[in-house]
Amino acid sequence: MFKRQSGMRRQTMEKLRGGEGVTVFDHIFEDDEMKSKCRILAKITLEPGTSIGYHTHEDEEDIYYILSGNATVNMNDEIRLLYPGEAAYLAPGGWHSIANDGQVPLEIISVITKI
Repeated sequence: MFKRQSGMRRQTMEKLRGGEGVTVFDHIFEDDEMKSKCRILAKITLEPGTSIGYHTHEDEEDIYYILSGNATVNMNDEIRLLYPGEAAYLAPGGWHSIANDGQVPLEIISVITKI
């Protein structure tokens, strides 16, 4: 299957998981378009000052891959700054948040898989 950007669904969510600002999801493939247990495969954009609040995924893995900008990631109360080309993996049951504390948009690829 091939998909053009124009065929990808854009979703915006305000104050996602108790965070700040508007989070933009560009869904690369929807879960019903894939045969795996992938729930989300999306490019997420966080404008400066935007964040996704601290939350857990009980029966899911969550992966962030930083495309551009700098991400402040809190994973199980360990805070790290991630740069383009770096990634974070959250095991099932872990807690995390992500914030754009920089001056340019933060773009990440997010993959959430069901266990």
